[in-house]
Amino acid sequence: MIDRFRSLEGAIGAELQQSLSPQDAVGLLKDGVRRSTTGAQMTRNRPALLADAAGGQYPYAAVLSCIDSRAPVEQIFDAASGDLFVARVAGNVASPDLIASLEYATKYAGSKAILVLGHTRCGAVKGAWAGLEDGHLTGLLGRIQPAVAATKAAMGAEDSAENLDRCSLVNVQETVAALRRDSAILSGLEAEGKIAIIGGVYDVATGDVAWVD
Repeated sequence: MIDRFRSLEGAIGAELQQSLSPQDAVGLLKDGVRRSTTGAQMTRNRPALLADAAGGQYPYAAVLSCIDSRAPVEQIFDAASGDLFVARVAGNVASPDLIASLEYATKYAGSKAILVLGHTRCGAVKGAWAGLEDGHLTGLLGRIQPAVAATKAAMGAEDSAENLDRCSLVNVQETVAALRRDSAILSGLEAEGKIAIIGGVYDVATGDVAWVD
């Protein structure tokens, strides 16, 4: 399946998307990271990508990531137009609108995997750790507080880089759990073997991804 994907000149089509298993989709994500970290990026024909895009979209996976400028999702996974749904919000938290977007991406648009992607040196995690309250940030950072509490209980309250990065990992786990808990659609699709829901933490210093779930 990876070879079929690598042979594409334009965008992924309906037949290829529908033939993928959730495990295939996860494999494509992991292969994308390998390509981007080894300098083996795919060369896709932009006119072909645009022409294919006019006929519809068939992304193989959806990524829920942070807005951080150092975590460019398409570059991380060596993805082109039509490959991925990307939903971005500070702290990669699972708000109702984000969950709805992922329900659409999987149930209605056919994506076979959801990746919750956190990253090292996350400003949202640092803000939540410090108890920042300001405008709409108060509610958003509140969604990260379960991860903050769990990490502080396990590692102490020092805001060291190690503790904050550990909190980013725990926050990914919490978001994955929230998708399963708060969406009957997503949990049902996963239970039926139609999608995979996984987590990862992107290292802004190395460009690699540590797989969490």
